Amino acid sequence: MTKLTKEIAAPTHIRNVWGPGLVASGLTPARLASILREADEGSLDAYLTLAEEMEERDPHYSSVLRTRKLAVASLEPIVESIGEDPQSEKLAQSVRDMIATPQFADMLTDALDALGKGFSALEIIWDKQSQHWQPKEYKWRDPRFFAFSQENPEELRLLDEVDPVNGIPLPQYKFIVHRPKLKSGLTLRGGLARLVAFAYLCKMYGKKDWLAFIEVYGLPLRVGKYGSAASKEDIDIVKTAVANIGSDAAAVLPDSMQIEFHQVAQAANGAEVFARLVEWIDQQVSKAVLGQTMTSDNGSSLAQAKVHNEVRQDIIESDAKQLANTINRDLIRPFIDINFGPQKVYPKVVLRLPESEDLELLASNLEKLVPLGLKVDATEVRAKLGLSEPTKDSETLGVAQAQDIASNHQQCTCGKVLNRAQADEFSELMLDDWEVQMNPIIEPVIEAVAQADDYAPLLQKLPQLLSQMNPEQITSALSQAGFVGYVEGVEGEDETN
Repeated sequence: MTKLTKEIAAPTHIRNVWGPGLVASGLTPARLASILREADEGSLDAYLTLAEEMEERDPHYSSVLRTRKLAVASLEPIVESIGEDPQSEKLAQSVRDMIATPQFADMLTDALDALGKGFSALEIIWDKQSQHWQPKEYKWRDPRFFAFSQENPEELRLLDEVDPVNGIPLPQYKFIVHRPKLKSGLTLRGGLARLVAFAYLCKMYGKKDWLAFIEVYGLPLRVGKYGSAASKEDIDIVKTAVANIGSDAAAVLPDSMQIEFHQVAQAANGAEVFARLVEWIDQQVSKAVLGQTMTSDNGSSLAQAKVHNEVRQDIIESDAKQLANTINRDLIRPFIDINFGPQKVYPKVVLRLPESEDLELLASNLEKLVPLGLKVDATEVRAKLGLSEPTKDSETLGVAQAQDIASNHQQCTCGKVLNRAQADEFSELMLDDWEVQMNPIIEPVIEAVAQADDYAPLLQKLPQLLSQMNPEQITSALSQAGFVGYVEGVEGEDETN
């Protein structure tokens, strides 16, 4: 247990945090091919350094990659219990308490670093200050601190002084290793950085040429002239003058030499060639990272954005499911095993994308179906609309109750307060309550029948029961029914007129 509280993957002279130095500077196609070939053979330092520098140097790649990460990291984690018994609920609640920390949210973001590089490794620093062992920190470790076994290309090992070449096995319960399965094959070939590396190289060449083009675009051609008897020193003077006049706007020449300016006709839309190249490459990178371009680039229609957003949602759901599987395997299970012992089944964390509701369609269906008799749970509707449950003292909005409508009818001369749907609804409510409304009238009769021994004494007692009957509820209901009938009659007249 003492290893759980100690850092074992901190930087050392073997695990050099500075890496092999800059890789992206001066990158050429031949050098890129060499880097990818070395990565295929298990030497990942240069490739992982390039993947890091691509995020730092290319704003577009950094933006779309961050968008994909945050789309998953922003999902609310939900803990699902394995059963309804007290022990299952206890385990689930302990997991909920464990993940309800800022460190857990940061860990999700760090784990998603694997999207670009192919894998990520986070060291868990455990602590036992309370009743249970808890993760105190999740430390992101530079992926260059690790190597894949030559015998088993899927086995990740920690580079260490004991074995600085092949590394040592990762200790149990100490690492969260996330390997998103973006394509079939080896983990070390699965990162997005590998997919977009050549596009990145082309974009850098395009930008460099674009800047060089802009530097001379529109400038006249400078031509220096010298006589046939000019010496080498004279020719060098003309060359220097021609080169410097572009920036100094001045030159000193002998009388026998001169500089002429010729306006060169520019190719139509020549500058757009480079802009289109860079934009096209950005679109390809968007497709590779987000699965679409409509929401990240300009020039899209709303319909196209909706179609492509569905594809992007599939990617988010896949990323979330794979990350949740990693969390359950490398964090939740070790947490339960350490504190409660091995279990047959374990509670699990789920990162589920919220279901999007078409609120207009929902409101339209409710408007049509509820008057026809469909019973709907108001709490469920409020949840879909994002509305809270009103309290007793809350000022609420809604259809007025039947008694309020009746009161309004007495004060209103127009008479048209309810529509047909509302009238039907009140009719159903009154029919549902008829037993409650009649109870104060029939209960004295039922009690007299129960006490009577003969039919004749019961008949004599019936007139006396009138004083015991309470017609208040049925009278109120009948007045409301009369009002509803009046409204329906008015609407019927309007429809025929």
